[in-house]
Amino acid sequence: MFRETFEHEFTYLHGFLRNVHRFAPKAALTCPLREQTWTYSDLNREANRLAQALKADGVGPMDLVMYQLLNSAEFVFCYLAPQKLGAINCPINFRLAPGETAFIIDDSKPRVFVYDADIKQTVLQALTMANHKPERIVMVDISGKETAPPGHILYRDYVRAQPEDEPQTGNLPHVYAEVTRLYTSGTTGKPKGVPLNNINEVLSAHDVAMHFPLSPQDITMNMSPWFHRGGIHSGGPVPTLYVGGQIIILRQFNPKLCLELTGKYRVTFLIGAPPMLKMLHDQQVKRPVDLTHLKGIVTMGAPLEKEACTKFQQSLTPNIFNGYGTSEAFWNTFLRPYDLPVMAGTAGRACTDDDVAVVRIFPDHRAEPWEHVAKDGQETGEIIVKAPGKTTYAYHRNSNESERVFYKGWIYIGDLGTWDENEFVTVVGRKDDMIISSGENIHPVQVEEILNEHPKVKESIVVGVPDELRGEAVVAYIVKADPSLLARELTDFCNTHPMLAKYKRPRYYCFVEELPYTATGKKMHFRVKEQAVIDLAAGLLERG
Repeated sequence: MFRETFEHEFTYLHGFLRNVHRFAPKAALTCPLREQTWTYSDLNREANRLAQALKADGVGPMDLVMYQLLNSAEFVFCYLAPQKLGAINCPINFRLAPGETAFIIDDSKPRVFVYDADIKQTVLQALTMANHKPERIVMVDISGKETAPPGHILYRDYVRAQPEDEPQTGNLPHVYAEVTRLYTSGTTGKPKGVPLNNINEVLSAHDVAMHFPLSPQDITMNMSPWFHRGGIHSGGPVPTLYVGGQIIILRQFNPKLCLELTGKYRVTFLIGAPPMLKMLHDQQVKRPVDLTHLKGIVTMGAPLEKEACTKFQQSLTPNIFNGYGTSEAFWNTFLRPYDLPVMAGTAGRACTDDDVAVVRIFPDHRAEPWEHVAKDGQETGEIIVKAPGKTTYAYHRNSNESERVFYKGWIYIGDLGTWDENEFVTVVGRKDDMIISSGENIHPVQVEEILNEHPKVKESIVVGVPDELRGEAVVAYIVKADPSLLARELTDFCNTHPMLAKYKRPRYYCFVEELPYTATGKKMHFRVKEQAVIDLAAGLLERG
């Protein structure tokens, strides 16, 4: 009885359906743009209508429904409905280029493809480029003004005549059945498909409920898109609907609007990437709103620098949380408010059900999980994590990458870092981002943090460019906080900084309007590195 009950009922869908009957009239989802709220009963009926439409199209167990949507009610419907049929839901980044979308379509071969009218032209190009042709293509238009291209159908027409009752399928759900497939942000190459089973979805929701903590009384709003792990799982639809809370939909981030909605709906948890907190801080300083109801702001995707963290605690909320993790295994270390601001700059220590270690780096083979670097906060190694409840330890159709990244229950994610005697981990960069100059290893994050201390620097990114004498030279791309900033000021600043060795100092500078980030808030060093080679050859870099 235990096995039968656990294996077939400890699923995400069963968790949601429990809330449908115990919180039937309670608000589950609110869209400020549409001025519409769906109760748990309403939400289930809408998911059923989509599930019935998918079923009529022949979607069944292990078929894939791919959706490329901005944050919207339809995103949530697309997450829930395939699970009612034993199918797989697959949200993908709406900011992708057509070729990148085409690659993912060919990789996962969706039976149904749902997209947002806001990205119609990009999708049309992607569908033309893809070899695989989805059997059904559905366009979501929340404005009510668009017409579907030939061969496509509007979402409202797709579900209009469908019944609202639960679809009858005969499918028996299982904790090990794949229900969600995410794609990595592709910071080191082509995106990789990350399959997630029912048990991964449930335990990811549990993780958030533990670490916030999150309860049915909470109201969450994600400032970042839902299509990635830090969106859909970190206070997004997965944990909030699992515990019975309410979601406020923020379609696109705007700091002024975000703060206004936070006040209007009395949001208890905001979730987003560190750059968004900076914009919130600036807006709150200019035009403060009442945030006394806010229990916390949760951020992930990049570490919080100590100085910035202190400012955010003063202007926004003392309860700042910072998670560090991966698409493969959600967050794996966590900084709580009581760790801050003292431990700001670190990635925290392992989550309750996870483990973390920093292992040695060898030129010709991977370290064993027990080959640790010293817990002294100084020796650099590769960060590895163990998250048995939140990962499947595999990539979709990519055995080579699976073997490279997953080993003996650990995930070798390619980040470099240190750890201290209390196992607080500090990320210093990616293995692929490390600069080797005159035989010395230089980690970009350390140099970036020092540059960001300069009062005229808004943000920076540091990469290496080819150098005949040193192998690589350090170049810093800078976004100015003060338009009067000159390269020589940064040179003087770095030359006198007590924490920056001479060999780590930038030899070139380039001033830019903005830096490239992934949707999860991670700096795209590889893209800047490619540009730096071009800029060096064109004579666009200023000598330091």
